[in-house]
Amino acid sequence: MKHVLSFTLNGAPVDALVQATDTLLDVLREKIGLTGTKRGCDTGNCGACTVLIDNEPVNACLTIALTVTGKTVTTVEGLVEGSELHPLQKAFHEHGASQCGFCTSGMLMAAKALLDKHPQPSRSAIVEFMSGNLCRCGTYLEVIEAIQAVAGGK
Repeated sequence: MKHVLSFTLNGAPVDALVQATDTLLDVLREKIGLTGTKRGCDTGNCGACTVLIDNEPVNACLTIALTVTGKTVTTVEGLVEGSELHPLQKAFHEHGASQCGFCTSGMLMAAKALLDKHPQPSRSAIVEFMSGNLCRCGTYLEVIEAIQAVAGGK
């Protein structure tokens, strides 16, 4: 049985026809065509699929799509305003925090959630908050530096 899922995606209303068992990750990538959110482990351990639901970071691979009915979902595609990159995207580029790029979208979304809640986090707060996002290339230091740069160098 299919259900109509209605929610706000990156600032625009969206309707998608989904099954009760579809994950948000499946809907974003396969039904809507936004492939910035990556499928990594499918167990919620790597953070590659991190998106924001009502400004809270969640693993899209573990989120049943129908639970976002009426909510606001932001993906990495929603960070860009017009042709202007988000300050975090610029900082990740400038600090070399996105080597292969696979984890980058999840890292960016987690970092955005952190800075939205704590505009000037300490280094230890950044490390703790970002601990749910894994990077196989090992760019952890560069990610921390990029977040610190956006937060004002704290």
